[in-house]
Amino acid sequence: MKQTPKHITVYEHETLRVDRGEQRISDAQLEALQVFYGENGVSYYSLVHNGVKFNEYVGVLQVGQTTIEILPKADKSGNAESWRKMLIGMLRASGVFNIQAPSSSNLHVRSNSILDLYFELYIKELEYLVHQGLVKKYRKTESNQNSLKGSLQFSKHIQKNLVHKERFFVKYTTYDKDHTLHQVLFKALKLLKVINTNEALHSRIGSLLLHFPEVSDIKISTALFDKLQLDRKTASYKTSIDIAKLILLNYHPDIKRGRNDVLALMFDMNALWEQFVFTSLRKHKVEDSTVIAQHSRNFWKPESGARSSMKPDIVINKDKANCIVLDTKWKNLNGYNPSPEDLRQMYVYKNYYKAQKVALIYPGMQTSFKSGKYFIEGTSEISESECSIISITVETEIHRWQKAIAEKIGEWGEGK
Repeated sequence: MKQTPKHITVYEHETLRVDRGEQRISDAQLEALQVFYGENGVSYYSLVHNGVKFNEYVGVLQVGQTTIEILPKADKSGNAESWRKMLIGMLRASGVFNIQAPSSSNLHVRSNSILDLYFELYIKELEYLVHQGLVKKYRKTESNQNSLKGSLQFSKHIQKNLVHKERFFVKYTTYDKDHTLHQVLFKALKLLKVINTNEALHSRIGSLLLHFPEVSDIKISTALFDKLQLDRKTASYKTSIDIAKLILLNYHPDIKRGRNDVLALMFDMNALWEQFVFTSLRKHKVEDSTVIAQHSRNFWKPESGARSSMKPDIVINKDKANCIVLDTKWKNLNGYNPSPEDLRQMYVYKNYYKAQKVALIYPGMQTSFKSGKYFIEGTSEISESECSIISITVETEIHRWQKAIAEKIGEWGEGK
C-alpha cells in the first residue's frame, strides 16, 4: 500500500520522537534514520532515546513519503513560513541556488520545503535544455555487428565469433545523446519520479521522461562527478548537473524494506550565516575597500609534520591601518557573553592581523552593539585592546537585510 505524503516542520536543536510530542515519526522511520546515522554518525542530528535531536544543520530529510523540514530560528519570534522564506532567501543570496540562469527564474510551485524548490528548479532546468535541444557527443562503442563498420577488433572477433562467421566485433564512433551528462540527468530524473511528493510536479516529471531520451544506466559516485567537464557547448548544463549531484549523492535507499529511503539535503547554519554576511558585505562594500573570506595565515610549525594556520571568517581591508576581522556565529546569546574560546580567538586575530577592530557577528531580535576590553597579560589592568559583539536583526526581506548588515558593520567600523 502506498504511503500518504506527510510533512513535519521542526526547528534546529529540536527533537522528534516516536512516543511523544505533537509531531512524531514512526518506528520504521526512526529505524531508517538510525541506519542512515550508522556507526560513524552524521552531522545533521544525534540519536536520543526513541528519537532524534537535530543539530545546527537545517534543510530537509525525506524519509520515505515523509518530509522532515528543519528550519533555523535565531529567536522566539516568527512562524514557520517566515523562517522558511528567510532560509531560502539566504541560500539564494549566498549562491546555493543559481537563480541567475535564464531557465531557473520565476519558479511557480508554492513549495512546502527547500526540497520542492530544488526539485522544481531541476525540472525547469531540464525543460529548458530539452527546449534548446540536447547536445550530442561522440562516443566509442565496441559490439558485435552484422556488417563491418569502424575497425575490426581482431582478437575479440576471433574469441566471440568463431561460430558466427557472419558477425564482426568492431569498434566504431557514434554521435548521439547517450553520453555521461545525459546519463546523470536521466538517472536523477527517474529518481525524482520515485521520491517526489509534490503533486504539482508529477505531470511535469512524467512529461520530461517522455521527451528526455532514454540513455544507458550509469553507476553514481563522487569520482564520476569529479571527472565531469563542461565545455562551451555544454555550459548551460551546469545548474542541472549540480542539482543532480546534490540529489543522487545524498540519496540513501532503504535496502532492508524499500519503503523508507532517506534523502538528506542539509546545510550548516554556521557556514551559511558566514557566507551570507560575507556576500552582504561584498555586495555593499565601499570604494577602495576589500572584503576577503577565509583568509589563511600560517600560525605554528612543528619540528616535523604539517604546519598549523589560522583562518578568520572575514577580513576587511587586509594589511591596511583600518583592518577589521570578523567572525560569525549563528546563535542567540540571550544576554550572555560569548564563549571564552571565541574571545580568545578574536584576541589572537587582532594581534596577528594587526587589526584596528575585531568583532563577533550574531543574529538577534534587534540590532545592538557591545564592546569589551581585554586585560593586560598577567595583570588586573584593562588594556585598550577590545572585541565587539554585534547582533543584527533577522529580516525576511533579504535585500534589505543584506544592506542593513553592511551598513551596521560599516558604521561600527567607522566608529559611528
